[in-house]
Amino acid sequence: MKCTELQITFPDGKIKSIQKGTPLFSVIDDFSVPKENIIGLYINNKAHSLNEVFEYNSEIRPVLNTEKNGSLIYRRSLCNVLAYCSQKLFPNRRLLIGHSISHGYYYTYENIDDLSEDDVKLLKTQMQNTIRKDIPIETLKIPYNEAYKIFKEEGLVTAAKQLEYYAPPVIKINKIEDYCERNFGPCVKSTGCLKVFDIKKYGNGFLLRFPLTSTPEKLTEFSDEPKLFSIYSKYKKWGSLLNVTSVASLNSLIINRKVNDFVNISETFQERNIADIASQIASRKQTKVVLIAGPSSSGKTTTSKKLSLQLQAIGFKPKIISLDNYYLDHSKTPRDENGNLDFECLEALDIDLLNKNLIDLFDSKEVIIPSYNFHEGKQNFDEKNKMKLEENEILIMEGIHGLNDRLTPKIPNEYKFKIYLSALTQLNLDDHTRISTSDNRLIRRIVRDAQFRGKPADGTIAMWPSVRKGEEKHIYPFHNNADAILNTALDYELSVLKTFAEPLLKCVKPNMKEYAEACRLLKFLENFATIPPTAVPGRSIIREFIGNSSFKY
Repeated sequence: MKCTELQITFPDGKIKSIQKGTPLFSVIDDFSVPKENIIGLYINNKAHSLNEVFEYNSEIRPVLNTEKNGSLIYRRSLCNVLAYCSQKLFPNRRLLIGHSISHGYYYTYENIDDLSEDDVKLLKTQMQNTIRKDIPIETLKIPYNEAYKIFKEEGLVTAAKQLEYYAPPVIKINKIEDYCERNFGPCVKSTGCLKVFDIKKYGNGFLLRFPLTSTPEKLTEFSDEPKLFSIYSKYKKWGSLLNVTSVASLNSLIINRKVNDFVNISETFQERNIADIASQIASRKQTKVVLIAGPSSSGKTTTSKKLSLQLQAIGFKPKIISLDNYYLDHSKTPRDENGNLDFECLEALDIDLLNKNLIDLFDSKEVIIPSYNFHEGKQNFDEKNKMKLEENEILIMEGIHGLNDRLTPKIPNEYKFKIYLSALTQLNLDDHTRISTSDNRLIRRIVRDAQFRGKPADGTIAMWPSVRKGEEKHIYPFHNNADAILNTALDYELSVLKTFAEPLLKCVKPNMKEYAEACRLLKFLENFATIPPTAVPGRSIIREFIGNSSFKY
């Protein structure tokens, strides 16, 4: 075989000889799936753009638009095209990405308090025209100095600032005609691949909406999230007041040894928000049970303990009950579509017993709270677990179904105070690249699973899609039912978690399917300067994941 000749191996074992430098998109016709569903290519289990070229012998498989990495490629590309169109239309405006709302990203313009409907329509038309033209999206590698100059000239303030604290010799960029953006992962081959989207006016800015992973061919109906939006706006304003709104500004504090104050301010701000929720509970005189729900690794356990302290400070005597105690015996547990025990569905809980216990407690009766043996799959009842509510005592229950009224159908609404937890960082990687709430929680989970459960990173990554599926089904549909929302993200935490997560992610091997996700997360964490774990207070939510908490779990 000539030195310029490479061998690529397909999923079915077929081997094909090609020349080094052959574009990836040239082989998509060789797969058995429709080429319109192929949005990228895995090369030795790492995701790549179709506009890249083969450089070495490779085992390949397609990145489909119906999987997570396919969705990420689509959304990332759509954001790049939006930035390109915005630059064309409004070259003197600074476009700023916010958080996600109803399968879309919220955008504003700096110093524009209320974007006009006409401007939103112009953006949408420009996007449609750009997609119709099917302009190539190039992926290029350029020297550091050239990248820094480009970002400065194009007004990409945070991208340029970040290069002051993260300075590799070569920078990857995405290029659409003469417009360049920092590359944070693979993109589609050309703008014509991005036909499914919408832009609509929202708040002071607009939403860029994209399809779900499961239905890439269409958009879902818009579902507003006013409570989450309000919380995000509150945290964004707080970050702006402190002048910490991007990873670059956080890194600046770390490098200049000024981060300790920010750590303490962040923790104090979160404590104050928990105290505010405790005051809301107190103002509702009939409240007898506080129900806390949130997705995986949102910090439910620590929040329960911190809220308990705040309630004690204003005269309450909280008692904490875990919904895990009310799991049914395995023989009564429903099974999922694959025949496995489904512990995430509401029907896996002994709802009748839970409601009876609550009613009895509220009537000042003594009850035995069950415990659950996960090894044996059985409920246990021990006289030592007797409970009775005395004057000023209030229940706190945490679990994924807390906001679903089907959990507590026999309990009057006025007795219930519902709290939804979200890990919603207000930091962005740069002006046009947000930090995913899900990524934040996944990194928390990877660290915690390794620290306390002995699970390697590939194991956590492998089960994460099923976790997310359960959240979409059992948690997110009910978040608007919450009486209060608490943001459990701390804007400095990824700089702490990086120390723990990086060595775990580096252990994921190229021959594992989880390698692509591990590479993506490692690339993401590269952007953060590190903060030593010693900087984290003992009562911080982060301690739930890294250990050495002042609380007992």
